[in-house]
Amino acid sequence: MPTIKSLNKWANAHTYYPLDLLRIALGVFLFIKGINFISNSQVLVDLIKPIQNLAGSMIMIHYVAPAHLIGGILIAFGLLTRWSVMAQLPLLIGAVLINFIGEMNTVNLVVASVILVLCVFFLFYGSGKHSVDYYLKMEQ
Repeated sequence: MPTIKSLNKWANAHTYYPLDLLRIALGVFLFIKGINFISNSQVLVDLIKPIQNLAGSMIMIHYVAPAHLIGGILIAFGLLTRWSVMAQLPLLIGAVLINFIGEMNTVNLVVASVILVLCVFFLFYGSGKHSVDYYLKMEQ
């Protein structure tokens, strides 16, 4: 707990609008990706085809879209950002690994890698000063 408090103090002291805009853009991107997976479920099935014989692939299909939808909204508003990012990490690591297991798609690999790096950054940075978390903390 003390490390999270120290990370929050550091993040609030070093917060900038571009980082908040980056967090919002990350959340909106994940939300749009979730909508894309819901509207085009065949795309998700095709992505998971290299690992379809593994246990839990059907669970993963039903986890990806809702996790992106809910996590994207929470990250965009800055509410429970670290928890939302932690829920995204297994999906993003899987998105990077799928490119090496199945057919290599460099565009998907680059996008998944960039989003993974951003999520790891916001896992440590948190939601920042211009977020719902900070607002609720100040209201106490």
